[in-house]
Amino acid sequence: MGIAKFIPDDLDRRIISHLRVDGRASLSKIADAVGVARGTVQNRLDRLLDTGTLLGFTVRVREDYDDRAVRAVALIEVNGRSTTQVIQKLRGITEIRALHTTNGNWDLIADIMTQSLSDFDRVLREIRMIDGVANSETSLFLSTV
Repeated sequence: MGIAKFIPDDLDRRIISHLRVDGRASLSKIADAVGVARGTVQNRLDRLLDTGTLLGFTVRVREDYDDRAVRAVALIEVNGRSTTQVIQKLRGITEIRALHTTNGNWDLIADIMTQSLSDFDRVLREIRMIDGVANSETSLFLSTV
């Protein structure tokens, strides 16, 4: 018999929702917002972290915070059954902010942010050199509208 998968309930989802809006909120503030005791929020957060449902807390920065940053999306086609290995290699590239599987002609979508065009060029070379990457197409973000 395997270990049962943890499934967050409505209270867990409300706590997570509140953290998405304010990841620095105090336990008391979250408790007030969701209508439970502070200790309950602490216990729920501990469980969400222990089960891997929450991976941690992070700072969210406005997209236009650093207007010199180079942002792009890379569509990646993978050869055969090498998707798992390609994903592991891509996760090691720190400039890839998010990685998604998808359907259609492309297998993966990478959200990339670098500090310069030369860094961006290096990241593209790294992606294209990964064994199992068959093809890629990249689009730079020019402006936010």
